[in-house]
Amino acid sequence: MRRRKVVLPAVMAVVALVAASCGGSGGSSSGGDNKTPIKVGASLPLTGDFSEPGKAAKQGYQVWQSIVNEHGGLIDGRKVKMVIKDDASNQNTIVADYNALISKDKVNLLLGTFSSLLNLPASSVAERNRMLYVEPAGGSPEMFSRGFKYLFFAQQATADHQGDVFADWVKSLPANERPKSVAYPTLDDPFAQPTSQGIEKVLNAAGIKTAYRKTYTIDQKNFDSIANAMKASGADMVVHGATFEDGVGLIRAMLKIGYTPKMLYQTTAPSLGDQYAKAIGKENTEGVFYAVSHSAKAKTPGNEQFVAKYRQMFGGTEVPEDAADAYAAAQVLQAAVKAVGGIDDQAKLADWVRNHKVDTVLGPLNWDDKGRPQGKFLVGQWLKGVPEIVLPKEAATAPAPEPRWSPGGSGT
Repeated sequence: MRRRKVVLPAVMAVVALVAASCGGSGGSSSGGDNKTPIKVGASLPLTGDFSEPGKAAKQGYQVWQSIVNEHGGLIDGRKVKMVIKDDASNQNTIVADYNALISKDKVNLLLGTFSSLLNLPASSVAERNRMLYVEPAGGSPEMFSRGFKYLFFAQQATADHQGDVFADWVKSLPANERPKSVAYPTLDDPFAQPTSQGIEKVLNAAGIKTAYRKTYTIDQKNFDSIANAMKASGADMVVHGATFEDGVGLIRAMLKIGYTPKMLYQTTAPSLGDQYAKAIGKENTEGVFYAVSHSAKAKTPGNEQFVAKYRQMFGGTEVPEDAADAYAAAQVLQAAVKAVGGIDDQAKLADWVRNHKVDTVLGPLNWDDKGRPQGKFLVGQWLKGVPEIVLPKEAATAPAPEPRWSPGGSGT
């Protein structure tokens, strides 16, 4: 997943001070009897620009905590106590939060935050303290270019490959169904940009030209000029690198001027289930494509239990992808702890993750030596008011993709 373009000098200066103050050993001892809870710390954007996916991630961690504790605890009968802070979608706050989790709250284990924007500095704190850091949403290639040994991304692929399955399907369409040109409005963000650029690279190679490309900042609130420019370009497909608020804002602007391209693909926003449908109108979701890591209908290990517990705890008809991603990150952490047989040797935990496949609600996950996952994303599409998996065929929950966005259509 949660993603602006990151400029980190000031943040990294703070991280350097954090490292100097934390001693570098990472985590507190697991001493005490089996009644002592194992504290697992995370900071999430519960307010600010990324609050919607941040809240969903918190729910995923809470579901994991509940299920683990119902089944006797994480290890040696010790139950989990989640310690969750609100970083307010702020890079400097996230550094302070992870510092506090380690040095003041004395957490035994860490889990990651939402978005590449926040995971970049947060993972630096974990690395300098030599603590395993499994993050649920932060697939920017930049994350994995720093030689970190404790960092792992708990989704199927990094951002630059998130759209591969979708792009390959588009280029395979018959000529009369294939779009001729594409508009690429994109948030200035270390996740959204590589995703958009990865799709553009595949489609350009297939002869599908770029009619429009625009990068905007996180504080963009009015999308009228972008919608008008896309319409003027004549693009019959839009690939939108977005989070939530901007994803909703652009669709509203497009509908206002009657710009309904043949195909619409967005990152992040369509995977937020009920929130997305409510924000743009369920009737306008029909045919929207997106990459997704999770399906509530998947027969992956533990998924039925996860979905049931999520709905019991939080209600709703859909399970947000970001909740499932957080749950999967915790599953990876749990698998490492159980395999190693303890929580004190963080290097051993990280080595175990690096060298093993872990079955999760997203399916099996495995990593290269840089912590990059080595799988492929699912392709989701809203059909008749319900998010379905349409690709790959073996994972599909609907017969076949519908190659058209139909706002105001049969999405009720």
